[in-house]
Amino acid sequence: IIKRMIDFLGAGIGLLLLSPLLAVFAIAIKIEDPKASVFFGQERSGLYGRTFKMWKFRSMVSNAEDLRKELEAQNEMDGPVFKIKNDPRITRLGRFIRKTSIDELPQLWNVFVGDMSLVGPRPPIPAEVEQYERWQMRRLSMRPGITCIWQVSGRNNIDFDTWMKLDLQYIDNWTLFLDI
Repeated sequence: IIKRMIDFLGAGIGLLLLSPLLAVFAIAIKIEDPKASVFFGQERSGLYGRTFKMWKFRSMVSNAEDLRKELEAQNEMDGPVFKIKNDPRITRLGRFIRKTSIDELPQLWNVFVGDMSLVGPRPPIPAEVEQYERWQMRRLSMRPGITCIWQVSGRNNIDFDTWMKLDLQYIDNWTLFLDI
């Protein structure tokens, strides 16, 4: 209950304080591509595998999901996740907002409404969850978050199993102090 209260208040205050910045980037994204939407909503798996729409600022071309099929062979991650270091689908502004994590700020809305937490394992795509091994399913036992141990420890270039183990380490050792 306390974690949820912190999430609700933190996300609410964050949305209020950051609203001018959010507006500036929404306008900049719209200027870069007037035909595309400012936000990108993607189905993700949350607590106990329930799906929800996770929001981000759009940082890729509008048909990025269609282009992914053509880029599958360039995937640099093992396991059921997809990542390319120099992804050609990312827009010019998208590179900046990704590097600074500004693209993630709309997830404060997901936290505010209760789909996510400020801190917790990142929410996976349902198709990735379908490929999980049994031991990896346990990461769905906690509300997903905007950030977790592997993101804040500078470990961005890790293999999939290490990523899963770090998420489970967070779940097994969770305390309010750890979140702070």
